[in-house]
Amino acid sequence: MIIAKSQKDMEKMRAVGELIAEVRETLREMVAPGISTLELNVEAEKMMRAAGSIPTFIGYAPHGMVAFPYAICASANEQIVHGFSTETPLMDGDIISLDMACTLDGFVGDTAITVPVGSVSDELKDLIRVTEECLQLGIAQCRPNKRVGDIGAVIQEHAEKHGYGIVRDYTGHGIGRKMHEAPQIPNYGRAGTREKIRAGYCFAIEPMLNIGTPETKVLGDGWTVITADGKPSAHAEHTIAITPEGPEILTLTKGQKQALMAEIAEIASA
Repeated sequence: MIIAKSQKDMEKMRAVGELIAEVRETLREMVAPGISTLELNVEAEKMMRAAGSIPTFIGYAPHGMVAFPYAICASANEQIVHGFSTETPLMDGDIISLDMACTLDGFVGDTAITVPVGSVSDELKDLIRVTEECLQLGIAQCRPNKRVGDIGAVIQEHAEKHGYGIVRDYTGHGIGRKMHEAPQIPNYGRAGTREKIRAGYCFAIEPMLNIGTPETKVLGDGWTVITADGKPSAHAEHTIAITPEGPEILTLTKGQKQALMAEIAEIASA
């Protein structure tokens, strides 16, 4: 069953969304050649706990899996998602996916970005750009009376138009008091199918695109997911709320919200 949120719940979702967005943007600025993902993880956990929240990933153990030990998933290059933080420094030309979530006042905010490390190839820049465009297109479908299938359909169309493989083994999801709630939200599908979208729902939309095959493998740690052909992958994610007027992105910082409102006001007055 998809759980609709009350107005009080939504306020808590906005608060945790803004907090995890601040963590995301801090880590984005820290990414540079020579830094390790373990350093990024330490900073993320410090920020989350200092704000009174709990790092949601630490200890997460679905389906009897070994508990995840880090505050963030740090997945470089051919790693798609669920990567472990390490002391190995990032290198110029790498890309790094940073996925993170925290729980504040009983509600979860979840977000991810893929960041270029130093100077990266045009091929990798395009991969990141199209992944972010897929996220934006998916979010735009999150309106009352649309269908969950509409989200995956537009993501699939845009990704395949650019020749990318769409990861099918891992999906977006509902979110609220738990990190993973109904429904599952695949990044592929058929428009007009699946559950009807209603005001009050909260979703985590997260396209994962590969330069090559969509097929995946899991490493021996039981968590880290890589592309089956060893080619790079990118991941982007926002937590969003469905309002009567349409989607509201919850995982934005105060500054990003102000810039977005200014942009909307400028468009409206044009």
